[in-house]
Amino acid sequence: MVLGKVKSLTISFDCLNDSNVPVYSSGDTVSGRVSLEVTGEIRVKSLKIHARGHAKVRWTESRNAGSNTAYTQNYTEEVEYFNHKDILIGHERDDDNSEEGLHTILSGRHEYAFSFELPQTPLATSFEGRHGSVRYWVKAELHRPWLLPVKLKKEFTVFEHIDINTPSLLSPQAGTKEKTLCCWFCTSGPISLSAKIERKGYTPGESIQIFAEIENCSSRVVVPKAAIYQTQAFYAKGKMKEVKQLVANLRGESLSSGKTETWNGKQLKIPPVSPSILDCSIIRVEYSLMVYVDIPGAMDLFLNLPLVIGTIPLHPFGSRTSSVSSQCSMNMNWLGLTLPERPEAPPSYAEVVTEEQRQSSLAPLGACDDFERALPGPLFAYIQEFRFLPPPLYSEIDPNPDQTTDDRPSCPSR
Repeated sequence: MVLGKVKSLTISFDCLNDSNVPVYSSGDTVSGRVSLEVTGEIRVKSLKIHARGHAKVRWTESRNAGSNTAYTQNYTEEVEYFNHKDILIGHERDDDNSEEGLHTILSGRHEYAFSFELPQTPLATSFEGRHGSVRYWVKAELHRPWLLPVKLKKEFTVFEHIDINTPSLLSPQAGTKEKTLCCWFCTSGPISLSAKIERKGYTPGESIQIFAEIENCSSRVVVPKAAIYQTQAFYAKGKMKEVKQLVANLRGESLSSGKTETWNGKQLKIPPVSPSILDCSIIRVEYSLMVYVDIPGAMDLFLNLPLVIGTIPLHPFGSRTSSVSSQCSMNMNWLGLTLPERPEAPPSYAEVVTEEQRQSSLAPLGACDDFERALPGPLFAYIQEFRFLPPPLYSEIDPNPDQTTDDRPSCPSR
């Protein structure tokens, strides 16, 4: 009998989105099919799948142990997130070549469904870095007697969602720094920098609005700039390897001595980048906005404002809240313009409630009969009397002033 051949072995995922890209999150069910196409008839011991997710770091460093001795130190570490195996055809043992328990597959194309659930615990977002990676994949293995197994691996993407609509990520970030240049016995005036952004959390494609003021009181011509940096940190065997990459940048106008430049929402767009990775024990991916002053012949004056790149964009309500809070912090004078100097007294009780309404409200309510019977007579009478008494007369003078005094000086209005 002439045995058939395996023409193709493929893996496809049942995508959960419109872009047909397999993207999942913790707790999702990953499902798909293993397709096997054969020409002729083949006999199979097993068809298995192996799904795995793990973070792994690896780098090497050269060490000197003496004048003529050198060696290489390897640093590796791995964290496993899940490890799932399933048998689609056949049995577990593949180490023998017996003819027992073989399955016959006829010529043509055959599909075998698989499904497994990702852990509910947080997973690290898929990532490819210089010294490490976070990967998730499904591998199919076809075992036949007296032949090498046919294997195929296909990766899928996992996003551990970061919602930037949380209070900590909606809070403004700001800072101020100053630098004085010295040259031998001469000291020039200071260079000052203050910068602020509306929030800490952003998503790729958004533009960061930068509010800054740069004052140059030195004798040199300086240039204000801004840049977004990605910092990759890898941890293994108590050591840390860090890689810093420029993501985006912008340049302001040159400032001569005695000049000041103000940025009123200067925009710096975030390109497509990987989300922040904050929960993995061996890989961290963090971002920062650096607003700095390029000073020729001296160390730059810079401010680092931390950023978090998330996956869930800003909601319209969150945007409005952020905008309002920003306007409040920029200019508090509007408060004095909208409030009258002396508030009007509220209407009297008689103007709002007529005597007829008051008398009718004193009538017992049928729906409360059980409640009234359950209360003692004097207590219920007190509640009834207290409930329908008119409120005290309005007065702008506190009838019970606080006896304690505060000797602290008041803050003068600006």
